Amino acid sequence: MTLTAGTRPTASTARSSRSTARIAGRLYLVTFLTSIPARILYDPALQSDYILGSSSTTGVQLGTLLDVLCALAGIGTAVVLYPLVKRQSEGLALGFVTSRVLEASALFVGAASLLAVVTLRTADASADPAVLAPIGDALVGLHNWAYLVGPGLLAGVNALLLGTLMYRSRLVPRPIPMLGLIGAPLILVSGVATMFGAFDQFSAAAAILGLPVALWELSVGAWMAFKGFRPSPLLGDDAPIR
Repeated sequence: MTLTAGTRPTASTARSSRSTARIAGRLYLVTFLTSIPARILYDPALQSDYILGSSSTTGVQLGTLLDVLCALAGIGTAVVLYPLVKRQSEGLALGFVTSRVLEASALFVGAASLLAVVTLRTADASADPAVLAPIGDALVGLHNWAYLVGPGLLAGVNALLLGTLMYRSRLVPRPIPMLGLIGAPLILVSGVATMFGAFDQFSAAAAILGLPVALWELSVGAWMAFKGFRPSPLLGDDAPIR
């Protein structure tokens, strides 16, 4: 695709692009600052005997809240970037927004399933453990599958779509989107392999295959937040995008 522009960016356009970059970058960083502690905080709820316990549920509830914030920040990255990257490819940009919303929806489902575990754990102390235990396992299973589909498979789709847009537009240095374009098929393979039982969802193999996408999201977020966008026809420069 070739996109040309005949005028140089005005001061207001430059300010607008800087604002877009900073907001999108900070939202990307929010996804990191929320997702990692969220997983640590709600990890006890993923254990098979959690629903039968009596310890505090505050950590699990806080972890699910962080997952919800992560999902909202993820949607925000796509919404903020859409008006700009659609100038490169409206189809890819719309696909990125849609994929981000679907990823966030999976996180919402996962968070709700763990909150349901908390509710059952605290609702009735006289409930039969033989009944509660399988229900808890089913809700945890729902969370794990939602997590696999959301931050797993759909994260690969996101990396492929936005990585392509950033690579073509050169809004950020090309090595950064290359991480996403390399990592996207790896995390998709990891998700499918996990789905069919090749290895565990939180195994070392899954972590290694998911690392390039994690580095892509961290690097593109940090670059946009602290460096902004590079000169590009999308911002009104004269050079064509190829």
